[in-house]
Amino acid sequence: MASDIINSECTDASEQSPSLGNFPIFAQSGCSDDELNNCLFTKTDRATPRINSTVEATPGYFALNLTSNVRAEMTVTNHTALYRFTFPETPSERNATLSPLILADLSDLPDSRINGSVSVDEDTGRISGTGTFSPSFGIGSYTLHFCADFSGGEIRDTGVFMNNRAGSQPKNLTVVQDGVNNSPQILPAGAWTRFHASTEILARVGVSFISVDQACSNAEREIPDFGFDAVHAAARQAWTDNLGVVSVKPGGVNESLQTVFWSGLYRAALSPQDYTGENPLWESDEPYYDSYYCIWDSFRSIHSLITLVDPISQTRMIRSLIEIYRQEGWLPDCRMSLCKGFTQGGSNADVVLTDSYLKGLTDGIDWETGFEALLKDAEVEPGNWAVEGRGGLKSWKELNFIPTDDYDPYGVGPFTRSISRTVEYAYDDFCVAEMARGLGKQGEYEKYVQRAEYWR
Repeated sequence: MASDIINSECTDASEQSPSLGNFPIFAQSGCSDDELNNCLFTKTDRATPRINSTVEATPGYFALNLTSNVRAEMTVTNHTALYRFTFPETPSERNATLSPLILADLSDLPDSRINGSVSVDEDTGRISGTGTFSPSFGIGSYTLHFCADFSGGEIRDTGVFMNNRAGSQPKNLTVVQDGVNNSPQILPAGAWTRFHASTEILARVGVSFISVDQACSNAEREIPDFGFDAVHAAARQAWTDNLGVVSVKPGGVNESLQTVFWSGLYRAALSPQDYTGENPLWESDEPYYDSYYCIWDSFRSIHSLITLVDPISQTRMIRSLIEIYRQEGWLPDCRMSLCKGFTQGGSNADVVLTDSYLKGLTDGIDWETGFEALLKDAEVEPGNWAVEGRGGLKSWKELNFIPTDDYDPYGVGPFTRSISRTVEYAYDDFCVAEMARGLGKQGEYEKYVQRAEYWR
């Protein structure tokens, strides 16, 4: 539902190697001595503790106060984040003048940026830019674009920053990895807009995988008037509709367990995410979902739940998986940010498709092509089975298990997990058999139901 791409920055706790969190924005109420370079630009310098008792988190809304006395509130639409910053009437910074500055950083939470560019409009304060980043658990890279507009304050000046210094000229900036000593350095870089005295400023940030123009149009279409309360209400209603298909009759369990249940149901609806219209890799009329992160876990939990509580979304996810097979030749075992994620054991999208098939999902799903994708996983070893398909298929077919020291000159991948791969391949073949039986393919059913016994 809501985009997870943009994160407002309160404290920089990136040591957990998170994913995404691209283009963080940061607000400060003024610069010490009203000197631009006394504002804080690097992640280390600007990191500001939160006041724990002020944290609020509900579906479609997050808020907290910083020790700088800046209050940050956030809500979202599908491609756009809306922030409301409330500044103190007297800045907490030493000798600062109330002249809020908001910066946008060309980085992501894990600091995986490969290159980036940013510009700022001196008349409107609009900050827009592009960055190319690495996925958190896979191969390749992805490019993302953003567009930030502001409301509630009169523009004082604009500019860019590099490392811990800033200036009002130029109005654009491009950065690449420096690659010194084979250790790419991710320099802090971005743009900023400063305002005349104001106690409340709204920041609207749209994103797109297609272009800066589409990021801007996404934001303008979804939040045309910066109406924070209306956007928050709509986001809350969207989550109410999503979670409202489940009801709990109170009694017999304490409230903390109910909180855990609803929190789990909420998180189960966060991914995969609908990126339809935001896929630059190919043109298609089919839905495109991303953040299958990762099917080797989600096949046994999230997808089986979504199939029951939100079959419309699950149907679109299945169509997307089949379209990924059409376009790239394989079903993914993990996928994020338009990139191929790593496999773990079996080809677990086989399970997701079969589960949905057996539960009767049909709307627009080409099950013949879906079955074709399952057969390819079962019969053809890819060149790199670290990111798709199965390795060791010759041993699987001839020995009926995956040896610890497998001889596999037909592809590359991690020669580990022989036991778990053996068990998973058997289960995947069972799923192939079940779909074959449902489609009336008796020969394939008999073949794969026999292979499903190889775990023994």
